Amino acid sequence: MRLKLALGLTLALVPSAAFAHTGAGDAHDLIHGFMHPMGGVDHLLAMVAVGVFAVALGGRALYAVPAAFVGMMAAGFLLGIAGLQLPFMELVIGASSLVIAGAALFGRSMKVAAAAALVGVFAVFHGVAHGAELPLGASGWEFALGFIVATAALHLAGIGATLAAIRLSGRSATSAKR
Repeated sequence: MRLKLALGLTLALVPSAAFAHTGAGDAHDLIHGFMHPMGGVDHLLAMVAVGVFAVALGGRALYAVPAAFVGMMAAGFLLGIAGLQLPFMELVIGASSLVIAGAALFGRSMKVAAAAALVGVFAVFHGVAHGAELPLGASGWEFALGFIVATAALHLAGIGATLAAIRLSGRSATSAKR
């Protein structure tokens, strides 16, 4: 019960803002790429939830789940640049934080490959949205590097906040999974 409370508090303490995929604004370079995931509640919650999910699963998931998200998001970015359109993109991106957070709370026995596949599907949607927003003539590689670094940082923030919440609750990460 304490783990669920700690995970819930971790996710509740994430700051909120408007959706990040407005279709307007700057998407030019490294700084814009880095700031993009910080600019919307859909990104913040999903990225932090991936870190929380990784801690909830423990073991190899601690690095495999965030790495799967980052890798599939980068692949999605390339698909978005190529013009791929995905149905219900904003809805799926918004739902990603709820589904991943739910998996963190209730999916403790999920295999690492299944967890990586789950976050990977959502990551493709996030990546396609990034790629689709890139203006002609913008440095796609710089923008991509920026949002990839920011995404990884938000995953680490989720991992760190969850581990801190577990420590504050007086349990170890290993015993918290039971």
